Amino acid sequence: MTYASDIAFTESVKAIQSRKGSRQLYAQIEQKGGWQTEITPELADYVSAQRSFLLGTANAFGQPYIQHRGGPPGFVKVLDRKTLAFADYKGNRQFITQGNLIENPKAFIFFIDYLNQTRVKVWGTAKVIEADPELLAVLVGGDDDYRAMPEQVLVFTVEAWDRNCPKHIPQRIDREDVDALLQQRDQRIEDLEEQLRTLRKNLF
Repeated sequence: MTYASDIAFTESVKAIQSRKGSRQLYAQIEQKGGWQTEITPELADYVSAQRSFLLGTANAFGQPYIQHRGGPPGFVKVLDRKTLAFADYKGNRQFITQGNLIENPKAFIFFIDYLNQTRVKVWGTAKVIEADPELLAVLVGGDDDYRAMPEQVLVFTVEAWDRNCPKHIPQRIDREDVDALLQQRDQRIEDLEEQLRTLRKNLF
């Protein structure tokens, strides 16, 4: 690949971009450095705040599959500048993703933050590790309140990533964020009421 974005911008994609008028824009982005190929501090901060993402894989025949993965903020860990990992909790026991990765290690992660209306696309390869209790313990550390049974580890090697525009992302707020905002409001009301009581005392 000449540019990191070539992982997604194949010749067919570039031909369509040329026909529809966007190739020049993306060529300019490529020449200025284009997509990132390593996990930057910016991406690490973004990942640590996410509660869920979509994981895309395909089997040997190219049949695609998308799986949702979720957990408490920070459940996806940055192991180094090229590696993301997370504890894979027990689910419906279909193991489609794991089977796909045995046949075809190419994978894709799609993060979407509805509160801040941002999304990040990550291309790479992935593998499932079944017998590494030490790594599993590192990945679930601090998640004691999360009621799920960790079973194995998925390790994702980053090849390229890009941040998308916020267009068409509906703004939604998680319950935890609403609770935090309500607590801030209640505290602010309490502070103002205390100030009012103090003023009344001083006036009368």
